[in-house]
Amino acid sequence: MDSAPRPRKVRLADTRARLENDIDLWVATAHPDGGAPGLVPLSFDWNGSDFLLATGRNTPAGRNMRDSGLVRLSLGDLRDVVMVDGSVVELPLSDVPSARWEAYAARTGWDPREAGPDYAAYAVSPVTIQAWRESPELANRTLMHAGHWLT
Repeated sequence: MDSAPRPRKVRLADTRARLENDIDLWVATAHPDGGAPGLVPLSFDWNGSDFLLATGRNTPAGRNMRDSGLVRLSLGDLRDVVMVDGSVVELPLSDVPSARWEAYAARTGWDPREAGPDYAAYAVSPVTIQAWRESPELANRTLMHAGHWLT
C-alpha cells in the first residue's frame, strides 16, 4: 500500500543519511560503443561531494567507467531507492589522498591499495540524484540536478 510522500526536506535528510552510512551500492555501466551493459555491487566512500569506488581496471565496470565517463549508482532497496547519475574519472590508486583511503577503509573494511596494481580508483561526481519510496514520491523524486542539491 502506498503511503503519503515525504516532504522534500525529509527526503533530502534520508538520502544524505543513506549516502553517509551505507557501505555498498550497485554500479550500472555501459560501453560507449554499444557493448553489453553491466551491473555490479561495489563498496564506496562518500565525502559529502563525491563517491570513491575501486575495482579492477580490466573488469567490465572498470573499462566501461573509464571509456564512457558515465555511471549510474543505486542505493537502497526496491521500495526505498536512491539513484545517482554521475560523471566518473579513473585515477591511479596513488592519486587519491591517503586520508581518503583511510576513510574508505574505515567505512568498508578493506583498503584497495592492498589489492594490487590492476586496481584503480573511480571518482564519481553526482549530476542527478533521485530518491523515492513507492509511487507517491515519483513525481518529485529529483533531489539534485546539474550537480546542485534542490531545496
